[in-house]
This record gives sequence, structure tokens and C-alpha cells, in this order.
Amino acid sequence: MRGNLRRLTLAAILVALGVVLSTFSIPIGASRCFPVQHFVNVLAGMVLGPVPAVLCAFCTSLLRLALGTGTLLAFPGSMVGALLCAVAYRLTKRIGAACAGEILGTGVLGALCAYPIAAFLLGREAALFAYVIPFCLSSTVGAVMGSALVCTLRKLKVLEKALV
Repeated sequence: MRGNLRRLTLAAILVALGVVLSTFSIPIGASRCFPVQHFVNVLAGMVLGPVPAVLCAFCTSLLRLALGTGTLLAFPGSMVGALLCAVAYRLTKRIGAACAGEILGTGVLGALCAYPIAAFLLGREAALFAYVIPFCLSSTVGAVMGSALVCTLRKLKVLEKALV
């Protein structure tokens, strides 16, 4: 019970961090990119695992949308990225694999999933691969930030018992 409460608390902190820092965005092409979301995805994926990481990404995207600091495009990118990041880390136990999962999940698969949302729900005219480059850039910056923090916390032996 106590471990579940700690995991839930950490998930809530990561969601809050993603929402509060969502004001930091980089306009790239047709989208606004939020590297902090990818930073949070890497932390959640490595520390909490696949399902909680996806739930954190969903909650963060939902709150950002409700507060007006995000768009519907945040859902596919962040959730697919969080899932692939967590699965890659769980299979390999390597930070590089987690980062690659986040970049591939958000930058390629999430961007491709964002196309129908942009075209049909938002009415934006965009090419199929229009979001790949901006999403890749944003997820790369966020993944590097997240992996740097995880490396630092590992050296300080803070994450010894927390990592999945």
C-alpha cells in the first residue's frame, strides 16, 4: 500500500510539473512543441512503467488542453511516446533505449497519429509528415533533458529503489 501511494504521488508530481512548465514552448513549423512533456515522459516511463507513464501523459495533455496551454495534438504524441519509452526501458534497462523510444514514439508514430486529428478534428490542412520534424525536435530535447536528470539522480543514488 505504501509503495502504491508513493508511485501515485510521484505520478501526480510529474503531471503537475508537466502542466506548470507547459508555458515553455517552442513554435516549430505548424505546431507548438513542449519539450517538458517529453522530459516528464522519460521520467515517468523509467520510474513508473508503461501504464502509469501513459496515464501521466494523458492527464497532463488533458489538463493542458483545459487550461489552454495545449492542443489536441498533445494526446497522440505524448501518450505513444510515453508508452514506447517505458517499454523500451523495461526491456533493456538502458537510458538510451528509453530516449530512443520517446523520440520514435512521439516524433514519428505520435506525429503520424496527429495527422488525422489535425486534418479532421481541427480542420488544418497539413501533409501527412508535417508534424514529424517538429515532434522529433521537441521529443529529442525533452528526452535529453530527462536522461540527464535520471543520470544525475542515479549518480546521487536517489533512484536506486525507485526504478522499475
